Amino acid sequence: MSAASSLLALPAMSLDQQIEATIGPILKWIAALVFTSIDVNGAKVELIVLWLIGAAVFCTIYFRFINFRGFWLGFRLLRGDFDDAARGKGEVTHFQALATALSGTVGLGNIAGVAVAISIGGPGATFWMIVAGILGMASKFCECTLGVKYRHERPDGRVAGGGFYYLSRGIAERYPKLAPLGRVLAVLFAIACICGSIGAGNMFQSNQTYAQFVAMTGGDQSPLAGWGWAFGLGLAVLVGLVILGGIQSIARVTEKLVPAMAVIYVSAALVVLAIEFERIPAMFGLIFNGAFSPEGVAGGVIGVLIVGFRRAAFSNEAGIGSAAIAHAAVKTREPVTEGLVALWEPFIDTVVICTMTALVIIATGAYQTGSGMSGVALTTSAFATALPWFPWVLTVAIFLFAYSTMISWSYYGVRAAAYLFGENRKVEVTYNLIFLSFTVIGCAMPLASLIDFSDAMIFLMAIPNVIGIYLLAPVVKEELAKFMARIASGEVRDIHTRS
Repeated sequence: MSAASSLLALPAMSLDQQIEATIGPILKWIAALVFTSIDVNGAKVELIVLWLIGAAVFCTIYFRFINFRGFWLGFRLLRGDFDDAARGKGEVTHFQALATALSGTVGLGNIAGVAVAISIGGPGATFWMIVAGILGMASKFCECTLGVKYRHERPDGRVAGGGFYYLSRGIAERYPKLAPLGRVLAVLFAIACICGSIGAGNMFQSNQTYAQFVAMTGGDQSPLAGWGWAFGLGLAVLVGLVILGGIQSIARVTEKLVPAMAVIYVSAALVVLAIEFERIPAMFGLIFNGAFSPEGVAGGVIGVLIVGFRRAAFSNEAGIGSAAIAHAAVKTREPVTEGLVALWEPFIDTVVICTMTALVIIATGAYQTGSGMSGVALTTSAFATALPWFPWVLTVAIFLFAYSTMISWSYYGVRAAAYLFGENRKVEVTYNLIFLSFTVIGCAMPLASLIDFSDAMIFLMAIPNVIGIYLLAPVVKEELAKFMARIASGEVRDIHTRS
């Protein structure tokens, strides 16, 4: 048989299979490069995760536990107690900025990612996810303050900010001799941001949304099976209707969408926990015992800790620098106010929503009974054990989580592209079209090829961003001290107490 006839004898690959065969190996190579690891007590510890843990611990100590002492002040700023938004430059309110940033983090990492963490690390991973969320509040405070401090005002009155600007402008101002380093870091951050936008913020979200709809309509026998590209096309149209309007359009959608979807999801989790009330004491025992004396987990405590921290970082993105892009558009004259508001982001995302997912999976015993399940399927199974009809509600929640994440990450990617290629409408439209095309590709690929790539791209942003955090932390400390002094002196007062 000739070579040509041998090729003809092979079964024809579907479009989905062709996409996987072409792109899959590239994604795996990138993931392996980013997640270079070392062996610690039998656990494979990724250096990039240690990089983020170090930054979170540093910020917590350096800013004197701002994640605790600034928490209530952040809430008061969020509701407008100290801020007259009309007097500040920007495009969105504190609440809209928080909602937009949350929509970029409250996504399928909260549903599928948590399930992956518990599948690998057991119930103990929940404890370390919570710890990572609390520590990450300090990292988020620092980077979002910098995002506003060094934001760029465009000729048309709009503002743009994020790591690209505080790495280039901030480092140049603070350390003139390091200006070339700052520019290099800014470019690396922008490139990684574009990749993160396409991977974690787009392909992973569309993939898991499609997987959920297939599972709910018959699995392998579903009429949607094999039509990932068509599902992705429809999703791309829905995303495109919002993102073409820019940050103000995105903010108007997210300020309504994020609170609604969070309330629906958390309420449902509370219902399940109420049904499984008798198991709750044992559940917390499993979490604490699993955190400090895990059985059957590679690397023991270190292994569980790394799994928990990796999932938390993927979900809340503290130290990654992505949220600073959304927060930089806020209407304020005080950079540190947005850092204080941003403290609430990892808390809501990880300490509340991720924890709720984990508690449902553990309380229902799904992590033990759901043999072979992972990601969205495991979380769906957990909810279904208590509420047989709830998977359809969860399907709607999954769609909303993914949708909100995608529209926010499209904005992050647009800002990165504009930094690299220039502030003009052509660049924005071109990037959005590329982004939407990858929405289709994401639905046409299996999770195995996407999960590591999605993690890799979002973690890659942390390399230049954390360097910027270390170098510019003194600037943030100065901003915080000045703002707190103005509050103490009465120069900055609660608008409800002004005479």
